[in-house]
Amino acid sequence: MSTEVEKFIIEALKNMNYDVTDVTGETPLGPAGLDLESLSVAEVAIQVEDTYGVKFEEDEMETVALFTVAGLVKEIVERASVAAAAK
Repeated sequence: MSTEVEKFIIEALKNMNYDVTDVTGETPLGPAGLDLESLSVAEVAIQVEDTYGVKFEEDEMETVALFTVAGLVKEIVERASVAAAAK
């Protein structure tokens, strides 16, 4: 699932007009990386919720912006697993 989620995130960023040419799992979402603005982080979070049913609360957005791509993927996969186990 991790590879699928990473592709999804990179595609979402590409669709938001970010240059994803050199993006890897180690690329930070925030400063010194993609430098996503808070609205962009929220947009990615909304797309993740719509696709994977994983919700990030508004007060988590600053933390999400500090993740690398791989860190965000890991968080999404873990939350999806917990949600699936709860069903």
